[in-house]
Amino acid sequence: MGELDLIRWIRSRIPRRRPGVLVDSGDDAAVLRIGGDRVLFKTDSVIDGVHFDSLTARPGEIGHKAVARPLSDLAAMGGVPTFGVVAVMCPRAASEAWLKRVMVGMERTARAFGTALVGGDLKSHPGKLAIAVALLGRVNGRPIRRGGARPGDAIGVTGALGGSILGKHLRFTPRLREAGELRRTLTVHSMIDVSDGLATDLSHVCEESGVGATIDEAGVPIAAAARRLSLRDGESPLHHALSDGEDYELLFTVPDRERSGVKHVLGVIDRERGIRIRRKDGRVVPLRVRGWEHRFGR
Repeated sequence: MGELDLIRWIRSRIPRRRPGVLVDSGDDAAVLRIGGDRVLFKTDSVIDGVHFDSLTARPGEIGHKAVARPLSDLAAMGGVPTFGVVAVMCPRAASEAWLKRVMVGMERTARAFGTALVGGDLKSHPGKLAIAVALLGRVNGRPIRRGGARPGDAIGVTGALGGSILGKHLRFTPRLREAGELRRTLTVHSMIDVSDGLATDLSHVCEESGVGATIDEAGVPIAAAARRLSLRDGESPLHHALSDGEDYELLFTVPDRERSGVKHVLGVIDRERGIRIRRKDGRVVPLRVRGWEHRFGR
C-alpha cells in the first residue's frame, strides 16, 4: 500500500464537520478557531535512513531539517509560526555531545524564524534517531489552501528544482518570507510546498481543486544540482526537477492577469483532469513522472 492510499483511507474516517475546525486533513496544516483567532497546527517527523543519513549529515543539519520541514508547511498555508514542541527518539548508542548538537540545530532554526520551542518529549531506544516536531502558528485573513486553484490560473514556483539530495535537502530555507510577499502582492488561489516532487505536489493541488494542469517544459526552473546529478545517474535534469522532491520551494497558482508578477511561471491550470507537459517542440503529452511516496506492506 502506498502513502497516498493510506491517507485517503484515514481521511475517509475523519468527520467532515466539527466545531472549531476550519481546515483538517488534506492540506499542509490544520486550521483551528480558538476564541477569535485562527490557529495553524502542524506536525512532521524525520527518521534516520529516510530523511537523512546520520553517518554523513552534520547533527546541526539534522536538527535544522526537523524544524524547517513543518515551518515550510506553515509557509504553504500563508501563515506565521509561533510555538513548537519536539519529541526525540534517541539511539541509546548516540553520544551526549552529538545529541546536544542536533538539539542546538533545532533551537537555532526555530529562533531564526520567530518560533519558540516550549517543550516536548525525550526517549531512548535501540533503533535510529527519529524526531517529531509539532508547530503552532497564526494566519491573518484566510489560509491559503491546496484546493483553491481555478481554470486559467498561472502556476508559479519560488525557485529552482531538482537534485536536492546533493545537499539542499539538509540546508533548505523555509519560504516564509516569500509566502508573506506573495500574500501582499498577488491573489494567491492555492499553494503547497514542494516536498514530494513537483509532479506529485501539483497533482495534490489539482486533486483537491478538481482541476488539471499543463506544464511548459521550457518554464520549469532546473537547479544546478539537478544538472550535476544528471551527469551521475543518466536521468535528465528535467526528470530530477519534476520528481526529486525535498526542494521546499512554494508551488502556487494566481489569476492569469497577475502572471507578470511571478518570476517562474510553469504553466496553466486546466478544466480537464490530469497533468500534461508541453514539450519544447510543441507536443503536449501526459506527465507520468511521480515523486517520493512512502510504502507499506499489506
